[in-house]
Amino acid sequence: MLKSLLAALLLSLPCTLAAQSTKPATPAAAPTVAPQVLMRTTQGDITLELYPDKAPKSVANFLQYVRDGFYDGTLLHRVIPGYLVQGGLYTRELQPKRTRPAIPSEADNGLSNLRGTIAVARGADPNSGTAQFFFNLVDNRRLDFVGNQSGLTWGFAVFGKVIKGMEVLDKIAALPTRPLGPFSGDVPNPLVVIDSARVIGDEPPAASGSAKAPVKAGSIQPAARKSNKKTAAHASKG
Repeated sequence: MLKSLLAALLLSLPCTLAAQSTKPATPAAAPTVAPQVLMRTTQGDITLELYPDKAPKSVANFLQYVRDGFYDGTLLHRVIPGYLVQGGLYTRELQPKRTRPAIPSEADNGLSNLRGTIAVARGADPNSGTAQFFFNLVDNRRLDFVGNQSGLTWGFAVFGKVIKGMEVLDKIAALPTRPLGPFSGDVPNPLVVIDSARVIGDEPPAASGSAKAPVKAGSIQPAARKSNKKTAAHASKG
């Protein structure tokens, strides 16, 4: 009887030791949630989803401006139907706000300037983007990266897309435009104001400071579209 019990105990030991030496399973990593931004404008609300995996610098830059309250009270100041809606720098008085330093271009991230995407507006230098951005109203593949030979071939860095409120941008694009302030045209009438921009899930930011001294010339955008011709970036006050 004693021998039988001892044999049973010895047979059970390997299983017991194996159970004790087995490491607990590592919990699966939680899926990364893409940040979203709610932009409230005088023409309606626009919700954005950003791509930090594809454009980390552009997304971090945009989110910092959002969290600083920088965009509150600024305009979507440039509207070209069938092309784009641009904003992110000018106050209601059409004065530019002071920005942080420019960021490196991420236009070669494989993302295309398709309808509903948001991209970094910049100057002739690919690495001159600061606070301005534009929404693509149509598929603007001619604004994509095609090479690093020059500013003309670099294209514009896409860093997110509209997931709700595209009809608001279409409504803005349908507004009449006019020359106003420093702009020779393309300013929507009435003015379209970004009342607020917030990261969904964040606490409200501290009140934004008032507009300061104008930035140096160079807050640029994609060139105005020309029929049947490829366009490129050019220097402008808008």
